Amino acid sequence: MEIKGKVWELGNNIDTDMILPGKYLSLSNPSLLGEHCLEGVAKGWAEKISPGDILIAGKNFGCGSSREHAPIALRAAGLSCVVAESFGAIFYRNAINVGFPVVELEGVRNKFDEGDIVQADIKRGIIQNLTSGKTYNFSPMADIILNILESGGLLNYIAKAFKS
Repeated sequence: MEIKGKVWELGNNIDTDMILPGKYLSLSNPSLLGEHCLEGVAKGWAEKISPGDILIAGKNFGCGSSREHAPIALRAAGLSCVVAESFGAIFYRNAINVGFPVVELEGVRNKFDEGDIVQADIKRGIIQNLTSGKTYNFSPMADIILNILESGGLLNYIAKAFKS
């Protein structure tokens, strides 16, 4: 599972209201959620994203209320993953459940600059800054998490398991 894209950066404590403001929780169409992604940070933020881009963030990304809408909005906006110092526990699990990769990497904000091109191998636990030429390792995900991500989310994973 390899990901390659341009880096966008955010700071610490980006909560789920910043990722997707509560006034959009009644929306169920992922593309509409994507249009409002990170609107709590800045209006029109999602318009900057190109498919495959990678979000680099600080500590406690996705803290706050439990809403699957947040990782769905990030994916629908075109982001391929979020790499952060740490994640809110519920956000982390929701991201995996909807098939959106999230990677923890200590000191990540000192390793990449906005606009860098990054390639990550989620299975092997390797992320490369192709702009600087530096490579970093992160803890590879458990096989069950990789299987859920490769299935496109928990519901797809379960559906495949019951077909067997």
